[in-house]
Amino acid sequence: MFSWSNFYSEIVEFTRFLITYFKGHFFAYGNRFEKIKGIIVALLVVKRGKYSQSFLNTSFFLLLGAAIIAGPAIAQNNPFLADYLNQSAPIASDSVIDIDVYSQSTNTAISQKPRDRIIEYEVKGGDTIDSVSKKFDISIDTVKWENSLTSDIIKPGQKLQILPVSGVAHKVTSGETIYSIAKKYHTDAQAIVNFPFNDYSDPDTFALNSGQTLFVPGGEIRAVTSPGVRTPGGFYSGPITAGKGSGSFIWPTSGGITTYPVWYHMGVDIANSSAPAIIASDGGTVSYSGCLGWGYGCHIIIDHGNGYQSLYGHLSHLSVSPGQGIGRGQQIGVMGSTGRSSGVHLHFEIRQNGVLLNPLNFLK
Repeated sequence: MFSWSNFYSEIVEFTRFLITYFKGHFFAYGNRFEKIKGIIVALLVVKRGKYSQSFLNTSFFLLLGAAIIAGPAIAQNNPFLADYLNQSAPIASDSVIDIDVYSQSTNTAISQKPRDRIIEYEVKGGDTIDSVSKKFDISIDTVKWENSLTSDIIKPGQKLQILPVSGVAHKVTSGETIYSIAKKYHTDAQAIVNFPFNDYSDPDTFALNSGQTLFVPGGEIRAVTSPGVRTPGGFYSGPITAGKGSGSFIWPTSGGITTYPVWYHMGVDIANSSAPAIIASDGGTVSYSGCLGWGYGCHIIIDHGNGYQSLYGHLSHLSVSPGQGIGRGQQIGVMGSTGRSSGVHLHFEIRQNGVLLNPLNFLK
């Protein structure tokens, strides 16, 4: 006959047996592990250092293999690494030139990649001098001068030498200077200095090496039709409101324009041997006023408070200090020839949110 009391007592006995069984086996395996561990430790102590180099070398190659095999997959599937790799890729310079000026980054939008040398172009069917000049953004006269063309006729297969800029490529002879070369080609020496790919044996004096090729931007070999030299108007005589920008710019000085804005020199150079005063083209606050032994030399930057800034370079005297409120038409300095300059002139720039703009589109 079934009895619940006997059933419960058997369950209790069976449970005790299982506990005792597993407990015994657990301690038995534990003792065996400790003995084996002791033997291994003893061997390692005795042979300490003998296998360390092999162990390290093996570990290194295993890690290297794992990185090579798994690295690409990890990089592709990890959005943070993918973004970093994309940001680290080189940026093409076909559309923007970056210029770092005293911790103020400025950009100049341009239409083609700058070239620093003469290239050869083979004329194709349908090409004309006009189409070739437009293709490389240089003047028709530049193409004709460099290739000694006496007519406008070119033929397929003909090889043309293409300058990087409108003007003349001149081979320097002994005794020549940037001033004598500029005079020879009816341009200003500062235009030669401004071209970034011209080299000098002495960057401070702009000394030249005999036999070198010098690019003369805007240079002319013979009389050509010219737009002439624009002369800024007189000084502003209207009201002066310090610290306010109107968005309308006036001529900052008087003189003749010797260098017009181009992609590598997005500013206007106004020369005047009498070194006249420089006035603020618009009202604002002086953000920089100081001198350097290179570049703009002694110069001033005015923040007009509306996204526009104006820069006045190569001054001989500074009349304002950083943080000072300036009114439109107020004198801020005197024209000079400091920094990277070949003669007395003002280098004038207008920027909008750090981007260099053509100042002739704004001056009135």
